[in-house]
Amino acid sequence: MSARAAGPALGRGLSALIPSRDDAPSSTREILLSEIRVNPHQPRRDVEKANLEALATSITDHGVLQPILVTETLDGYRLVAGERRVQAARLAGLERIPAVIRQLADREQLELALVENVQREDLNPIEEANAFRQLHEEFGLTQDEIARQVGRARTTITNTLRLLELEEGVQAAVGDGRLSEGHARALVGLPAVQQLQLVSAIVDDGLSVRQAEELARRLREPRPASPPSKPRSDPDLERVEDDLRNALGTKVSVARGRKGGRIVIEYYTDEDLGRLYDRLTGGPA
Repeated sequence: MSARAAGPALGRGLSALIPSRDDAPSSTREILLSEIRVNPHQPRRDVEKANLEALATSITDHGVLQPILVTETLDGYRLVAGERRVQAARLAGLERIPAVIRQLADREQLELALVENVQREDLNPIEEANAFRQLHEEFGLTQDEIARQVGRARTTITNTLRLLELEEGVQAAVGDGRLSEGHARALVGLPAVQQLQLVSAIVDDGLSVRQAEELARRLREPRPASPPSKPRSDPDLERVEDDLRNALGTKVSVARGRKGGRIVIEYYTDEDLGRLYDRLTGGPA
């Protein structure tokens, strides 16, 4: 099946590719669990033990209600979709499991595994982000194409991918559920040390997403520079300025330095300049 043909089927969901057992076509058959190999493109890294045990109990009572999807290899089968069912079937003591056998390229295997987990909400945000990145970097899919394949908005794909910019310790906190995706997005762009500090504050103090965003905003905003300290007033200089101002009839400022200083006399018109010139040179006022 070509990648182009896979798109519409993925958009309709897994039921378009993996029929239930009641309406399974002749291509569905029982295969040995021992012949199934792990999918190297499986985006999920962890399966909760409690959920696996519950599924194993259900399989013991009712059997596997939906076949898994595999692709045939030289030494057996490679699992494409249905990892939890395979693990639960083994846990329940089954030797065989119903499967749909399809010939799929590597990209299609990753897409199908990702779609299955996304639709069943089996992936944590970091696992999703890594799968999206793999689709982009290894198989050349754009964010728009990824969004269509998994039935998400493009902005969702962009925001999820940004989680991979976080420090590894923060990603781990998201992966194990200590930190929500909303909390994590608030930390993107902060230095690693500040990210870890905020994680501790969020977890220890039970901060809401809004509170985390506000803390992150404060850290991003540069602190205003302290205003330059005003030099201490010098009564002698102030008296000199007043005397000169009264004598010249204009604004005068005196600044003292380590060696000498300067006097600044302001004027506002050409006539003002002429008047000051005559006063300072001894000419007529």
